[in-house]
Amino acid sequence: MTAYSFAFADADLRALPSGALHWPAQQMLVVSDLHFGKSARLARRGGGLLPPYETRATLQRLEADLTQTQAAQVICLGDSFDDLTAETELDTADRATLLRLMAGRHWIWVEGNHDPGPAQLGGRHLTTHVEAGITFRHIAEAGASAEVSGHYHPKARLAGQSRPCFLLSLPDRLILPAYGSYTGGLACGAPALDALMGPKALAILTGQTARALPYAAAYSRPRSSSLAR
Repeated sequence: MTAYSFAFADADLRALPSGALHWPAQQMLVVSDLHFGKSARLARRGGGLLPPYETRATLQRLEADLTQTQAAQVICLGDSFDDLTAETELDTADRATLLRLMAGRHWIWVEGNHDPGPAQLGGRHLTTHVEAGITFRHIAEAGASAEVSGHYHPKARLAGQSRPCFLLSLPDRLILPAYGSYTGGLACGAPALDALMGPKALAILTGQTARALPYAAAYSRPRSSSLAR
């Protein structure tokens, strides 16, 4: 699988095909919107039933990325769990896997709008984190510079198919796709995303190969898909 490399705020970054962001110089892996426990939350609240394996699938993908990059620090950009209860309901085997991945790594949980960070797990719990001049937070802020965020689950639509994507608007903004399985998304061209993207913004598609195209080419007309609830 081939990553897409780019310069951002004097840092050389790599958008991985999985939807993770790799910062080699800092030995860092960044993921957003894991939404562990989504299927359990839907079942608990009387929503649609999904196979209860999304947490395991997400952890397997995360382990593969950590093995490939040998990252020593990890930033989870919020909404790591689908709600407050999901942390306490985490399957025993999945919890053991997560703790094993955290062991020996500098792990930061950034607060999201679905959860304030998994308080019963280790690592640091922050609302924002600044590393070498780059600010990491869950939701993009108007007027921010050198900012990496998540929250919107951006998706590009090409040839009738929808695919999670990074959104890169140099020099100020990078929005990560949702890393978790079973997550919905907000289509490129939605007003909330248009307001954050500059005229030369790129959509970096995930898949077997991370490839970039102009943001305006990632949709055929403005869309209003809603985030997964």
